Amino acid sequence: MLRVALPKGFFLSPTTELLERAGWGLEGYEEGARFYRIRSKVYPDLAIKMLQEKDIPIQVSIGNYDLGICGLDWAQELLSRYPASNLVKLKDLGYGDNSLYAATAPGVDLDSLERVRAASEYPNITQSWLAQRRMWHFAIYPLWGAAAVYPPENADVVIISSSSAKTLAEQGLEVIEKLFPAHATLVANRESLRTKDMSGLVASIINNLLPDEGEPCGEILYPPGVKPVRQKGVRLALPDGHQQAHVSRILEQAGITIEGYPSIGNRRPAIGLDGFSVKVIRPQDMPLQVANGQFDLAITGRDWLYDHLYQFPSSGVVELLDLKYGRVKIVAAVSQDVPVDDARGLFRFYMDALWPVRVASEYTNIADYYARTHHLGNYRIVPTWGATEAFPPEDAEILIENTETGKTLLRNNLKIVDVLVESTACLISSEQSLSSKGVTIEGFVQLLKGAL
Repeated sequence: MLRVALPKGFFLSPTTELLERAGWGLEGYEEGARFYRIRSKVYPDLAIKMLQEKDIPIQVSIGNYDLGICGLDWAQELLSRYPASNLVKLKDLGYGDNSLYAATAPGVDLDSLERVRAASEYPNITQSWLAQRRMWHFAIYPLWGAAAVYPPENADVVIISSSSAKTLAEQGLEVIEKLFPAHATLVANRESLRTKDMSGLVASIINNLLPDEGEPCGEILYPPGVKPVRQKGVRLALPDGHQQAHVSRILEQAGITIEGYPSIGNRRPAIGLDGFSVKVIRPQDMPLQVANGQFDLAITGRDWLYDHLYQFPSSGVVELLDLKYGRVKIVAAVSQDVPVDDARGLFRFYMDALWPVRVASEYTNIADYYARTHHLGNYRIVPTWGATEAFPPEDAEILIENTETGKTLLRNNLKIVDVLVESTACLISSEQSLSSKGVTIEGFVQLLKGAL
């Protein structure tokens, strides 16, 4: 389970907008929320909590959370004192207007003072700043806030967060240096980066920044396999494997040229359609990637769409067009030696099993839904990655598999006892992409309809 800390207050609204674009499907992350535990409809296994922003770097550093979003100022405050901590700055997210300033009362010359009094909510940053300016005789007064009221009576200089030097001037302060922008920053635990796969979550955030977001913030690190990709226009995912020939033919009939597709190994073919970019991925991954906002359109099988929606019924992925090829049936099958001929007999046969009935499938969510809705009380889903027909009877009692003719199942001494659903290839998108790129997407749909 991955643990994520999200900020209250100043960054809450823009963070909500970013994670909506990233397709997280958050519930309860809003102004005035009464509960601190947040739920994601797309990532139900995520443990998400809303925390005070300044607490997030500490909690991520000590390993209570794997990822967090906070201001760069609070991340830097921790790292100024504990540079060897496990807090890693992954990415400046670019939003948040405040910067960190060093300011004094008008006319104060710090270099002329024998002893400098500094007040700040950021005592560690303050100490580093004073040391860099070779001010060796100083006193630092840590504050909870309201630093602007301390000069000149109670402090000679303050390190303070503000939207601008003009705002500070209106508070009676004179800026002597702008330290750095205090933008929202994605942070992570260094050990979590090393031991856990956070690439999908991190990529969903980084790749959904707006064009004017994401300025450098010093040390930028990414989990293995994650790079920031700024893709404009419509992002289309095409399937690899045996489906390539079918997809290529439909696109060609629609007047859309794809250079280097079908192919083996070329994952980024060029498309002869303005405003589109293409990547070739596994059809199994497409529904979740579309839900996460990584792609706007994808061609996959309806079986994989169903498997996704059974797990994430509120994910926002929608089918736009039946492409009418790749027709298969998703079936339940058992060994020929099992004395049942249909679904009713199947579940009656295993009703009183004293051991967990093993249901093997690549479609783990379809299989789980099927077993639950047919009240197979004592069962266990066995995930497979192909060659599922080899599992019964030694490694599974029931098989949920796709088949065109049933001949492969028959050759493996299996028989079909139920047909769950029929599947063909389809074009999918997300509600998010349709709301932002609907006109362009509809044009692409019409081209494919003409080809069909």
